[in-house]
Amino acid sequence: MQAVLQIVIMGIRGLMSFVEDHSNEFFTDLKLRDTKIVIDGYALFHRLCFNSNLELRYGGDYDSFADVAQKFFESLFACNICPYVVLDGGCDISDKKLKTLKDRAREKIQMAHSLSVGGGGYVCPLLIREVFIQVLVKLQVCFVQCFSEADRDIMTLANHWNCPVLSSDSDFCIFDLKTGFCPLNSFQWRNVNTVKGTQDCYIPAKCFSLDALCHHFSNMNKALLPLFAVLCGNDHINLPIIETFLSKVRLPLGATGSKGRRHHRVWGLLNWLSHFADPTEALDNVLEYLPKKDRENVKEILCCSMEEYKQSQVKLQDFFQYGTYACPAALNLDLPEWVLVALAKGQLSPFISDALVLRRTILHTQVENMQQPNAHRVSLPIRQIIYGLLLNASPHLENMSWNALPSQPLAFSEMERINKNIKTSIVNAVELSKDHSDLSKLTELSLAKRQILLLDTLKVKRTILESIPSSLKLPISVSCYWLQHTESKAKLHHLQALLLGMLMGPLHAIITSPDKEDLREDGARMLYEEFQRVKEQTRPGTRLDLDTAHIFCQWQCCLQMGMYLNQLLSTPLPEPDLTRLYSGSLVHGLCQQLLTSTSVESLLSMCPEAKQLYEHLFNATRSYAPAELFLPKGKSNSKKRRQKKHSTSWSKNRVGTTSDTRCLYEGSNRFGLLMVENLEEQIEVSELE
Repeated sequence: MQAVLQIVIMGIRGLMSFVEDHSNEFFTDLKLRDTKIVIDGYALFHRLCFNSNLELRYGGDYDSFADVAQKFFESLFACNICPYVVLDGGCDISDKKLKTLKDRAREKIQMAHSLSVGGGGYVCPLLIREVFIQVLVKLQVCFVQCFSEADRDIMTLANHWNCPVLSSDSDFCIFDLKTGFCPLNSFQWRNVNTVKGTQDCYIPAKCFSLDALCHHFSNMNKALLPLFAVLCGNDHINLPIIETFLSKVRLPLGATGSKGRRHHRVWGLLNWLSHFADPTEALDNVLEYLPKKDRENVKEILCCSMEEYKQSQVKLQDFFQYGTYACPAALNLDLPEWVLVALAKGQLSPFISDALVLRRTILHTQVENMQQPNAHRVSLPIRQIIYGLLLNASPHLENMSWNALPSQPLAFSEMERINKNIKTSIVNAVELSKDHSDLSKLTELSLAKRQILLLDTLKVKRTILESIPSSLKLPISVSCYWLQHTESKAKLHHLQALLLGMLMGPLHAIITSPDKEDLREDGARMLYEEFQRVKEQTRPGTRLDLDTAHIFCQWQCCLQMGMYLNQLLSTPLPEPDLTRLYSGSLVHGLCQQLLTSTSVESLLSMCPEAKQLYEHLFNATRSYAPAELFLPKGKSNSKKRRQKKHSTSWSKNRVGTTSDTRCLYEGSNRFGLLMVENLEEQIEVSELE
């Protein structure tokens, strides 16, 4: 597990495993309670996702993840630990981590492919960050989203408050933290203990001691550690010429054996650097091993990279105390104030700041069919509208170095999966009307205008949402968009399973509300428990249906970009509760059952409220679905096939009998379905009215 997290959260190569191999020397045991703690949000949600026995193949069991995250914070609350979560924002404007980002994207593709064919791997579901933020909001956990990378801001805040940092990033072994760094893998939040003779609770943890590390290496100067980090190799620097230095310098040999060989570079560099008084002397010595023509350039790069370990100018304590976030890098860009505030509050995604500042975005790979075009292709028209809204954000951005194509003023670049590799594609933004062309005034548009732009982008009429609960209006609008796109080859059972999965939130609300009548609660509880059984049965050793997985990945891509556009327009539709909107194991399991052994009607017969809601959801989406979606199994569009009698046996997921050709598909008008004879007349049209 730790090796996996080091791939996801790299930091300094080999350092974390080195210090953990010397745990007795470099760590002290803590009984953590009654304190503030600054948490690296990116590291935490990865840790909870990968270390909680969650299913990762089906696109995310977000309800299970949300439950784990909630339990984590409840453990902190029980010990009177006050968490402050700090999330990374967009990519740094200098783009110094671009190579690292590309390397990780390639690794993620390989792991996603492995998962898709039954192997191992660790890939965060697409919406995990958004779900994590919703859990923070629900639990009223204080959090901030930095403008770019958060490490220095985390260090500065922790030192201001004199409290520890919780992370998995080995960069925190380099920062000079007053109260130390607690690695997540030794933070035993599931094992809350009680102080003997009291009712006070604590969490057993280990705290890394920078002083102990320096003492181990001849009391070396702490100021040398940033140089060690950049020479050893971190996320910010990848200089091939450093290998020239390492090949020429005679690093002291460490311990023999497999661990000693594995950590030879870490141990050798620390030992070598410990002989110098300060970074200036050490750096001059490094440069002596390099060709004279390269020295000045290398010195500038190394010094710049070492700056990443100095205190940040951002004062996050002001954000947590007064709600003000001032980041010099962001302020220099002269972005609209409302955008900066929304980014800091996590109300806009880092995807938006990347598009805004760099005109480049990263489309994250899911566990999808690698033989097909990546699942994000289906949501391209939504992204083009987002890019259009961001075109004229600030005059300072027009002269940025990335704007090297003056002949393509609408161009944005996207890092996406092509087969099993990464490629950068150029996409043009959609030019919008004057009303929408000034980002600074976007929030001043009326709710009606913002809603029209959102629904027009999703190709949905507002009237179809009238019977839909407010929390599901956006997911249903997105589902209508998804059904209209030919890239999505959704079948009826996919749509049915998706809509059934959306009932989990309302069912959970009925069960947990004290105001509901017992009779109503009983039916909801029975259906909820049935869905939980389906979900659990899907997990152990079930083969992944790649086509189904790809179709639901496409839906998630549409939902993701639909949410980002909705957020950018200041939520003209309510933001959905993602924690119980989509559970991959449940939806995949329902697909299998609908094809083989059950029906929508029989599932919902135990809960009239859920049945009625499903009818509304289905009626809203069906008019946007291609007619082929409702064909009995085995039918085709050919005239010859359409002239055949209705002798095809209907699969069991289609409720009703086949003895009457006028029987209703699914056996009920309440499910908004068409009669077979009407269906035959409409086969020629591409979309049901």
